[in-house]
Amino acid sequence: MPNLLLLHGALGHSDIFKPYLSALSQYFTLHTPLFSGHGNQELPADGITIEKYTQELSDYCKVNNLTDVSIFGHSMGGYVALCYAMENPDNVNSVITLGTKFDWTEEQALKESKMLNPDVILEKIPQYAQLLESQHGAKWKQLLPAIADLMVDLGKNPPLEHNFATISTPVQIMVGDKDHMVTLEESMRVYRSLSNAKLAVLPDTKHPMDKVRPDLLLNLLKDFFNLS
Repeated sequence: MPNLLLLHGALGHSDIFKPYLSALSQYFTLHTPLFSGHGNQELPADGITIEKYTQELSDYCKVNNLTDVSIFGHSMGGYVALCYAMENPDNVNSVITLGTKFDWTEEQALKESKMLNPDVILEKIPQYAQLLESQHGAKWKQLLPAIADLMVDLGKNPPLEHNFATISTPVQIMVGDKDHMVTLEESMRVYRSLSNAKLAVLPDTKHPMDKVRPDLLLNLLKDFFNLS
């Protein structure tokens, strides 16, 4: 069966894909790798970047002898997927992104990164702190500033900007109409910049993966992949 990679977002976990595994495994061999610093993966001493995560995806495909892969990426996972497709066009059959932020500026990144303060999250959103600890262990407090640094680095040097037109892989850009992190405008801009793309707007859908209705997303995936 063809290979489908499911990529989680920043501070996310491969567990978010559990509602989809049974249905998708009828059509694909599924892969749910964890980016470094997430889940049981160690946080590199020299930090994390989009480039490093793209290399991790490349290494994963090489180690597992994966060719002609399809990729679904949520949020940051979608950004990494497109970076990988840009660098390895012959190895990627198609890419779907959901809730992926493309408009990264240094100012925007600094604003986003300030929200990733472990002490503030512990005080203001204790349930989220508990979730992060359950998914990533005690190192969640180190993962937050590492992700903040990744965002700032992305704001200074977004690798996809000015390069969308070079990506010829079939892509579907998807965004929820109630996503407060990602605008419909930036999603449409990227959709129009890609040479072989489709756009889907999910109704009544917020940014977090657990707020997406599985039936809705599965139907969109089946449509894109031409699955009956």
